[in-house]
Amino acid sequence: MGIKAVIHVFYCCYIIQVAFTIHYYTAAVYEHHAILNHNSTAQSSRTFALEFMSQNLDIYEQQVVAAAKMGVEVIVFPEDGIHGFNYSRASIYTFLDYLPPPSFLPWNPCLEPDRFMDTEVLQRLSCMASKSGMFLVANLGTKRPCDFSDPQCPPDGRYQFNTDVVFNDKGALVASYFKQNLYFEFSFDTPPEVQYGVFDTRFGRFGLFTCFDILFHEPVVSLIEKHKVKHLLYPTAWMNQLPLLSSVQIQRAFATRFNVNILAANIHHTTLGMTGSGIFSPSRSSYHYDMDTEQGHLIVAKVPVNPSEEVTTTHNEEVSLEYGNSFVDSAFLHSTLNCDKMDKTEQCMESRGHQQDTSFNAKMMYDNFTFIPLKDNNGRVHVCAGTLCCFLTYRKHNVTDELYALGVFDGLHTVHGTYSLQICALVKCGGLHIETCGEEVTDASNTMTFQLWGRFSTKYVFPMIVTSGVTLQIPDHWGWKEHNCYINKTELELGLVTAALYGRYYERDNNSR
Repeated sequence: MGIKAVIHVFYCCYIIQVAFTIHYYTAAVYEHHAILNHNSTAQSSRTFALEFMSQNLDIYEQQVVAAAKMGVEVIVFPEDGIHGFNYSRASIYTFLDYLPPPSFLPWNPCLEPDRFMDTEVLQRLSCMASKSGMFLVANLGTKRPCDFSDPQCPPDGRYQFNTDVVFNDKGALVASYFKQNLYFEFSFDTPPEVQYGVFDTRFGRFGLFTCFDILFHEPVVSLIEKHKVKHLLYPTAWMNQLPLLSSVQIQRAFATRFNVNILAANIHHTTLGMTGSGIFSPSRSSYHYDMDTEQGHLIVAKVPVNPSEEVTTTHNEEVSLEYGNSFVDSAFLHSTLNCDKMDKTEQCMESRGHQQDTSFNAKMMYDNFTFIPLKDNNGRVHVCAGTLCCFLTYRKHNVTDELYALGVFDGLHTVHGTYSLQICALVKCGGLHIETCGEEVTDASNTMTFQLWGRFSTKYVFPMIVTSGVTLQIPDHWGWKEHNCYINKTELELGLVTAALYGRYYERDNNSR
């Protein structure tokens, strides 16, 4: 499908009308309220496993039928949506399908059901895709035998993988991916080699990644930068954690940073903090975030075949990075970044003088942030930690007694995963005391105009704006200027919960351990 856009170009005294066509495909993601196995650690028969999984597959089939009526061409289902979670390595075994290696392809499980043993789930997914005439992406557990000559072969002689599979509109298996970055998933193995699940369609090149992978370089950054993927398919079972890592927050930021499309399907279980799915292009968001009900939800949206054709939030050459009464002085910043805590030079003393009287430390997302409170209704503040200084200019529009603070973190995150971060974050605190800064907050009343920036050591910085009710905003502008990464937004309509530049310092991961 093509949608015609018209722009006017002013040339000399004439107005020239230029028309161009943006091509779209129709995509769907389903946030699935999975039926869970409440006795998941007990070993069971294959018959029981198939009967249990068929309950979730019945729901999948209903959603595929509904999506087909809306002209959907690709649909994504969430991680763990078929078998659930909290299994042991032994108890999940009967829930695993055999996935043949690529050398055995092509294979259409719906048309060739007897070619391989233990492929009942794959067969059913294949038939859903062929009957509906759409690409279908699903996550399931798979198994493969391995030889003990393989030094990484587990003691039981088999690999067990958290697996994404893709069937084309004829039901053929066209791609698969074994999750690289497991999150306390003791029933599964890390693949011996990083997988790159890439396949081409008539509407673009697609790549696969799963849940926790979004925080790591491999495979997702390589999919984008090396394999030239513009469309990312993302099954996830994400437990939300504000103020920096709610599901839709990181999904939106990722699409913005890399200028790609993301089709993200999450599990829906509010008691576990699981919700948040969406279809994100660089400048559009269609998402679902619901912590009040326990119902699944189908999202359908048009997705640009070429994300760069859409009008996107880009670098503004005219943006001013202003602190005090002048532009940020690069020499001053450089000096600030290299100041030792005991350094008594004039510039270092001046830098610390702006924050030493009011700065404080508090835990946010398990990390020790340095904060400075926003005491006035408008102003300029900055705060430094490690090699990173964060600067903020702001003006509150709907003035309330809510407490906000600007925080900085530059270091290694070590709880529920180990990875290096550089973060500048403006957050609403949980209460009126500084001890509450960094707490999880979902609602706010203060609307703001702001500009946030910092001199980061990594180029992988993700812009985030979350407003009241965990609603998402796209920056007016963001990008790099004078070696600083910045984000700005004018006159938010809803109260600000979080505005952040979330830097993933991939290069420092291995060196920090």
